[in-house]
Formats: sequence, structure tokens, C-alpha cells
Amino acid sequence: MTDLVPTTCMRCAVGCGHVQQAPDRGYGLGTVRGDPSHPVNRGLACQRGVSETADPGGEWLTRPLVRKDGELVATTIESALERAAEGLGTALEDVGSDSVAVLGSGQQTNEAAYALGKLARGGFGTRYYDANTTLCMASAVTAYYDAFGSDAPPPTYDDIPEAETHVVWGANPSAAHPVMFRWIRQSADEDDSELIVVDPVHSETAEVADHHVPLEPGGDLALARAVLARVIETDRVDEEFVEEATVGFDELRAELPDAAEAAEMAGVSMADVDRLADALEDPALLYWGMGINQSVNGTAAAGALIDLCLATGNLRPGSGPFSLTGQANSMGTRVCSSKGSWPGHRPFADPDHRRAVAETWGVPVSRFPDDTGPGPVGIVDAIGEDVDAVYAVATNPVAGMPDTTHVREKLEDSFLVVQDAFRSETVEYADVVLPAATWGESEGTTTNMERTVSRVRAATETPSGVRTDLALIGDLADRIVPDLFDETPDPESVFDEFAELTAGTPADLSGISYDRLEAERAVRWPAPAPDVSAGYRYYEAGDGGETDSGAPTDESWSFYTQSGRARFSTGEARPLPEPTDESYPFTLTTARRPDAYNTGVRTREDEPPTARVSPATAAAIADELEAPVDGHVGDEPEEGDEEQQYGRVVSRRASVTVSVETDEAIPDGVVWLPIHHPDVNDLTLPDADPRSNEPNFKQCAVRLEPPRERDVRAVAEASA
Repeated sequence: MTDLVPTTCMRCAVGCGHVQQAPDRGYGLGTVRGDPSHPVNRGLACQRGVSETADPGGEWLTRPLVRKDGELVATTIESALERAAEGLGTALEDVGSDSVAVLGSGQQTNEAAYALGKLARGGFGTRYYDANTTLCMASAVTAYYDAFGSDAPPPTYDDIPEAETHVVWGANPSAAHPVMFRWIRQSADEDDSELIVVDPVHSETAEVADHHVPLEPGGDLALARAVLARVIETDRVDEEFVEEATVGFDELRAELPDAAEAAEMAGVSMADVDRLADALEDPALLYWGMGINQSVNGTAAAGALIDLCLATGNLRPGSGPFSLTGQANSMGTRVCSSKGSWPGHRPFADPDHRRAVAETWGVPVSRFPDDTGPGPVGIVDAIGEDVDAVYAVATNPVAGMPDTTHVREKLEDSFLVVQDAFRSETVEYADVVLPAATWGESEGTTTNMERTVSRVRAATETPSGVRTDLALIGDLADRIVPDLFDETPDPESVFDEFAELTAGTPADLSGISYDRLEAERAVRWPAPAPDVSAGYRYYEAGDGGETDSGAPTDESWSFYTQSGRARFSTGEARPLPEPTDESYPFTLTTARRPDAYNTGVRTREDEPPTARVSPATAAAIADELEAPVDGHVGDEPEEGDEEQQYGRVVSRRASVTVSVETDEAIPDGVVWLPIHHPDVNDLTLPDADPRSNEPNFKQCAVRLEPPRERDVRAVAEASA
């Protein structure tokens, strides 16, 4: 019997500890369960994290592939690496550093993400690089920098049981972060505590909330401003905190809209505005997710939520603004990947920090790009112009980017190297495919959404043609930019280099080592010394007494801003890029399903995506739907058969066959589709937040049409 190996689940960003065990024979994992000794989850684990680790769906990549005569054929790993290095190297030699684009992922370990950033920025010198977090977290990151001068939330999981109010805004942690949501529910179930959900959809989280605020899609910024205006009107501003610890409040107050007018714009009642204003009087944690971030107003809306916390003094333990991270290691890639900042959140443009990074990497500063690049939408647009070759690691842009028809057309014109564990839609466009190790097969570390670093460990071997992301990055670097890595990258030595480079920065991990993680299981940054693991950020309670309200008399705050104070935001709403009209009368929104993985590569389904609509919307489109039986559109179902209706969702970019489901949780005029199905982003539009570059995934205009008979017939035959 093989040993149980402790590791960290890479399903989502909660960062639960697992133990895993290889089977007695062969590859893979035989046992996976929660780790009772891990300080994050104490043995709790969600079923999907366990099942997708032990027995993922999808087609595993076990052989390297190269394209010959238009087909992907198996080859050796050395031949695949040589072909990849030749294609990427030729682009660099013939055109220059910006001719190669690099796309990373929040599914990589810290070590692989750091090495990929080192290769992209220090080896290739390209500005066309993204670590994938721009697709989910960039708006929250930008808002945190605006407010605090530093990225990442101030609160931690320790603050959840201390909060009296939990406001979940534009997120569905019941589906996306089940273990964390269990803690939220436990806290909200206490006497004098409550859970409020702000979401256009009556989600799984809203289903168990004390109150649901169903705003209009895209109405988040207007609602947040209405609540702040109401807080001010009713004298509930924490004047002492605002005076002592912030700047910019008077300027923001002068520009606030009338609360009632803003509420009307958001599609909510003043009673709901007052309920939210009341909720912020008590210690409140305000969580948000992709419903806020993935918008042309993402940065402004995230900033407005932080403003609510600042104005009401909710920046103490047991309260604060808490962005819910999407992918497992999005936080880690933000700290170490050299996308928007250098390791440790060193400012990208600062000459001293650029010089320090260049010295550590042994490369000339002149090789670094002048700016951080345009984000993933801009990278795709540059293919065929500045960019000739693309290296995509653990990411699936053909399914995960907006307006994916455009993405496919662009990738067809490039030399594409895809490094992945599963056969994704992007693999089908590759010139070289490098099969990578997945969970349970890799060594390294990951960082969860509350800044906690823990180990990822291998419990099983891999087939001979499969290598870890870190090893493959090193293999390519050796062939294209020799000496960038001193030797074959080893996870521990790479972590040590990265951690040392963060010393003295806002995201200091220099006190963390593999030995420390072995002893403590998990350590939260900032950790500038071997005996330090940070808690709540920016706040000091002091050693004095308490006020009548229980607050310390000598509490203080310190932020990474020039003034040392937190900054209120000034963001104004931009019009939604694609409002509904007579031709496209419905609003499409996309969201997570509890049982589906990111772009679906671990939970792949052959069925078309399910479009959820309200009963009123379903009645309005009844004539547009068909119910096929045995592949024949329009036939009556036989007794005992469940009638399934199909239609086509059409946007200005594409049309997709869908199965239509009536659901009272969906507001009238809205069509809900899952983010996980590879067809869905054919419909979405590439407009992005002008400051964060995060795409506007959550709203676009669509209509519903009858399905094409051949599509419905194919679906019915595939289901038979």
C-alpha cells in the first residue's frame, strides 16, 4: 500500500488541504480526501474537488504531438521540444521580442508561474504576456491598488466567524467555493447575524440568504453609489475613521448621485438600499466575484464596494472588502508571475525594482518591456500583426476568451505551442502539443485567496512523455535562451529564488521555505521572517484600552499609498457596450455551475449548453423552440419521455444551439448560460474595462431563434 501524501486542492482558490494516495499499480490517484491537519480546512473538502482530482473527465494528453500535413501526430518529447523551440525562436530572431505572446494560468503552481514570467519577460522580453488572472481578477486588483496601494484583500478566513453581516455581491460561493461558503453560512446563522446576496439571479447562494437584492445586470456601480449616498444621508459614516485613515471622501461625496435616482438606475427599491446601508452598520464582510469584475465598469464597481467599507469603518478584523478569487492560484500568479508587477508586487515601471529583478535573473534591464502589455484581448488582436507565435500554458483561450470565433481565426494564423494536461479546444489549433502533469503529479506551492501559501505534492508518477509545467518551461528556456535558469529548474530552488526576490516588498514571502511549510502546512503572507505569518492587513490594534463600542482606543492604519492613507475612488460608470434592442431583446449573462470545471476540460459534456430563462421569458419565446424526439423536430414526445426544448441563442457575433430550461431563479429578459461550455463564449463580446483590461463577460445582447433542424437532429442522435 502506498503512503498518503499531503497536498493542496487545485480546484478553486479556497486552498483546502488534501491527502492523496497512488494506486498500488499504474499511474493516477486511488484515494483523495480532506486533510484534518491542514490549518485552512481542517479536513473539510467538497466532493467536486475530490472527484476532479482523483477521477477527472476529459481526454488526458499522454503523448507529445506535432502538426504534420494538417494533422496532429504523436512524436517524442525531445522532437516536440525542438519543434516548439524552433518555431518560437525563429519568431524572436526574425521579428523581435514582441513577436512571441505567452499565456499563463491560475492553475499553475507558484514555481511554474514564476518561471513562465521569467521566461516571458526576462527571456523573450515580450510585452504580450498574460497570466490569465486578467480574465477574472484584474478589476479587483486595480481597485485594491487604487484604495490601498497594494493588491489582495485585507481580511482572512479568520474574520468570517467574527463578522456579523455577510454581503455577497455578484458572486455565488455556494457553487464556486463550497467549503468557504460553509463558514459564511455558519457565521450568518448566529444570532444577530445575516447573509445578504446582491445578484440579478436568485443563485444557490441567494437561495439560503436572509435577503436577496435582485438588481439589473450591470447595475452594480449604480447600486453601490446609491447605498453610499444613503449612508451619508442617514449619518452613518464612520467620521473618525474617515478623518484619521482616508483621503478623497469629500471629493467623492460631492459627486455622488441622488440615492433614489441611482437605485432606479440599478433596478432596486429604496427599501433594498436601506437594508444594505443598515447591514454595513455592524461589522460586515463584503465579498464580490466575477459579477463585479467581468465588466467594462469592473474597476469602478469594485472600487465602489471598497468605498462602502471605508465610509462605514469596515476595515477592522471581522469586516472589510473580500474579493473571491476564481482559479486555484490566481493569488499566487498575481504575486510571482511578473504580469502586472514584478515578484512581490514590485511596481513594473520603477527603475530600481526593474534593476533588482534583472540582477536576480542575470539579464539586461533593456530586455524588459516598457509596459505590462494590453491584456488577453489585446494580445489576441496583435496576433498576425506584432505577434507571430503563441505559447499557451494550462489555459484554453479558444473556450475561455470572449468572442472566441475571433480567437480561433487569430490562432490559425500563428505558430501555436500548447502545454496542457488535457485535450482542450485550443489543442486542436496547435502546431506543437506538450503534455503536462496535472494535480497529484506535480511538486510546488500554491497561494489561496486569503494569501496563504501551502505545498502541492506529487503522489504518482507520470507517463514517459509527460513532464511538469516547470520542467517544460525550463526545457524550452534551455533551447531558446540558454543560461536563463542556472540548471534544470527544481521547485524548491525556484521557490527560494522567488521568495528572496519578494523581501521587503508589500507581498513579502522571504520568511517562507519548504522546510517551514513542511512543519506548519500553510503560511500566510506577508511573512518577512521565519516566525511571522500575517493576519489582517493595514491594521494595528495597539495595547491600550477599549472604547464603549469595544474598539481599541489606540488602533491605527497604515497603507502602501503615498499619503499612508486609504483612498476613496472616483470611478464613473461607462455605458454598457451592448444594450438590448428590438433585434436583440434579451440580456445574456454567464455564471458557474456547481458541478462544472472552468472551461470544462475536466467535466466535458457533449450536450449543448443549457440556457436558463424565466417562465415569462419562456412564454415569450415559446414559438421559437422545438422539442425533438429521436432526432425529429416537431414530433410529440412518447409517454414517459421528458420533453426537451431546443433553440438558438444569437448574438451579434455568433449563434449557439442550446437546451432551454425554465427557471424562476432567472429574471425576466435574461438568458443564463454556463461559463464552462466551450460554445458559450462564441457569443460574448471583447469590450474590456479600460483600466484593468478585464473583458465584459457578464452582459451582451442576444435573441432566441428556432434551432436549425440539423443541429437538433445531431443532438438527439448523440443523446440516443
